[in-house]
Amino acid sequence: MNRILERSLLYDFYGELLTAHQKEIYEEVVLSDYSLSEVADARGISRQGVHDLVRRCDRALAGYEEKLHLVKRFLETNAQVSEIQEQLGQYRETRDDAHLEKIGELCDRILEEMREE
Repeated sequence: MNRILERSLLYDFYGELLTAHQKEIYEEVVLSDYSLSEVADARGISRQGVHDLVRRCDRALAGYEEKLHLVKRFLETNAQVSEIQEQLGQYRETRDDAHLEKIGELCDRILEEMREE
């Protein structure tokens, strides 16, 4: 997964666990793509301070994912739902019941994984 997508997903899932100050600066640098210098000048802090804060946020967000695995589960479920859609499309084209069986298996797997969590 590319770094931009990874950071965005981590922020989407865990951003509310950051302080308001951290969220503001992280959003400006990572999500809005402002330079460290632009953010530092606008906030009256050093460029190094902005850099350090963003790195701390990255580590914190990654740490939450390491413990909770919400992004990983989201991506896995998303892939399984995509596969269900593909199997459904193939079933509509062929009317082969093997596709329906595969859809049932994928649904069962998703439900089982949700129960385990």
